[in-house]
Amino acid sequence: MRETQKLTLNHINSIKYYERNEYMVLDISCRKNLELTESLADGKRYGTLFWVLDKTETSMGGRTLRKWIEQPLIDIIKIKERQDAVEELYNDYFLRQELKEQLKNLYDLERLTGKLVCGNVNARDLLAIKNTVKYFPKIKELLARCRTKLLVTLHNDLDPLNDVYEILENSINEDPPLSLKEGGLIKDGFNADIDKLRKAATEGKNWIAELERKERERTGIKSLKVGYNKVFGYYIEVTKANLPLVPKEYIRKQTLANGERFVTEELKEYESLILGAEEKLLELEYEVFCQIREKLIAEIPRLKKSSQVISVLDVLLSLAEVAACNNYVKPELTLNDEIHIVEGRHPVVELTLKDEMFIPNDTHIDCKDSMISIITGPNMAGKSTYMRQVALIVLMAHIGSFVPAKSAQIGIVDRIFTRIGASDNLASGQSTFMVEMVEVANILKNATSKSLLILDEIGRGTSTYDGLSIAWAVIEYINKHIKAKTLFATHYHEITQLKKLKGVKNFKVLVKERGEDIIFLRKIVDGEADKSYGIQVAKLAGLPKSVILRAQQILEELEQHDKSNIQPEQIAAAEDVASSETQLNIESIKNEQVIRLIKDLDINTITPLEALNLLYSIKQKLI
Repeated sequence: MRETQKLTLNHINSIKYYERNEYMVLDISCRKNLELTESLADGKRYGTLFWVLDKTETSMGGRTLRKWIEQPLIDIIKIKERQDAVEELYNDYFLRQELKEQLKNLYDLERLTGKLVCGNVNARDLLAIKNTVKYFPKIKELLARCRTKLLVTLHNDLDPLNDVYEILENSINEDPPLSLKEGGLIKDGFNADIDKLRKAATEGKNWIAELERKERERTGIKSLKVGYNKVFGYYIEVTKANLPLVPKEYIRKQTLANGERFVTEELKEYESLILGAEEKLLELEYEVFCQIREKLIAEIPRLKKSSQVISVLDVLLSLAEVAACNNYVKPELTLNDEIHIVEGRHPVVELTLKDEMFIPNDTHIDCKDSMISIITGPNMAGKSTYMRQVALIVLMAHIGSFVPAKSAQIGIVDRIFTRIGASDNLASGQSTFMVEMVEVANILKNATSKSLLILDEIGRGTSTYDGLSIAWAVIEYINKHIKAKTLFATHYHEITQLKKLKGVKNFKVLVKERGEDIIFLRKIVDGEADKSYGIQVAKLAGLPKSVILRAQQILEELEQHDKSNIQPEQIAAAEDVASSETQLNIESIKNEQVIRLIKDLDINTITPLEALNLLYSIKQKLI
């Protein structure tokens, strides 16, 4: 780094080896779909998990919280240390508020330390360091009341930096300029030489003021004034009307439009004294400032260590405050594969709802009897929200946070994978369906039995038969080979027949029908939905009435003739994926209908799988 960056590396005091297996793996798709730090809508902070959890008082704490969210722990001992610390702060309201009150006054010590290393600090930066470390003794005193392991460690690691505070308190002026070359940096009494030069410069300026008064009296020129500029130095200025009154010993220095400027031998001598003192003073102040800066650079390891303590403390306080404000509970972390959540809530959605109450839901999944939960129900009913909330609750538990639920037992998860939403990647020439398949392929290749999979509407980007086949095969593969905890939302009701496989269970979102309208109850219960209510959702979205009526007519015709729907009771899945076969059988149709179907077929657009399915179904009709 020294050879390539050509920079000082004094700020690097130690090197820590990064072990990937210490943290939960969250790929870019997961971070995006779960909206951990950026919202899908506009990329902003609002509406994200970070937005919910961030009640930090310092910039250092905010950065650390973001890091914790993006790198959840999988070491159960370290997680429980964080949990215990959050619990102690959660239970002690007064300690929590006292600590937060101290943190409100702190500047960003991490960045100030970085500027210090690079030599970019000015006097105001040093003042900010002083006004930050002066609160450290009080924070250390408050932490002495704590009993949990992590908080005790923070107390022991927090260096009050009293010597650093004393240096800065005695040396740096309380209102210094931005520039380091303008003077006014160092306090009176810190350096004897600076005090002498400052006195000489001050006395010289007083002499100048007295000279102006005396010369006005001696010459009788009331408008006479003594001035200064960087080009000509000190001068005596007289207007044209008063030039006849100018004494002979005045030496002309500059002619102006409205007057003349003069000097005297006495003024020249004092000018040399004053300017010499000021120049020396500026140089000496800068030199002393650099010496102070070098002393602080030597203390950078201590500054950095204390800033890290403050940032961790700030995050723990934030998590405790959020838990207290939002009625979160401490989850129980275990080494088994079970995730059991009672009355879980989505941490973001429940805070953004204004006119309605969030409906909590239970969750129970493991790697044996409840491995894969197939969730059916209409759009907008809450399937995606439910699956995301489970993933977020698991993630929150792994960063040491309390969670939005009545109770929760969370088994350690090594990775969270999500396949949610529809988007294309035009830059790389990938369609929406291709992007979906790439993400699914990544999940199937990298997921383990310790992973949590969130799969929403697999296969919807292609034809019905293609999509259903892929979704069916994906579930079988997960069940047979990966054995990961999986939440799988789908509109393919035929897939619910996979409940015959061990570890697969069906769930549905409750919906109440009121005439032609529907009411979403947002409740996840056992069973499978009998229809998708797509037309009702389209009606809620505001499609024209004529479109809705025509859609209902077409739906009735399709259901009557059942030309494209697959009969679920005639689908069987074997345990062995390699030898499993899908039997498709459509109700017999007349020969005329078969001929019409073949005539209407566009062989340029049909996929091979669709062609095989169609051919097989026609053969079945003609037997």
